[in-house]
Amino acid sequence: MARKISDECVGCGTCAAFCPKGAISQAVSGYYEIDPASCVDCGSCEKVCPAEAIAPEEKKA
Repeated sequence: MARKISDECVGCGTCAAFCPKGAISQAVSGYYEIDPASCVDCGSCEKVCPAEAIAPEEKKA
């Protein structure tokens, strides 16, 4: 399961620098997003996010 960046994102880009798969990119809005197809759910991004804006994506029922 992939990680997801919430609206708490401050657009600092710290997460993208720590993603070993390059799954995080800056969106048009200036904030960041995670490509779920590339994310390996390692949690590196979540650990370094200063805004605590990254969490595991919730399973859809």
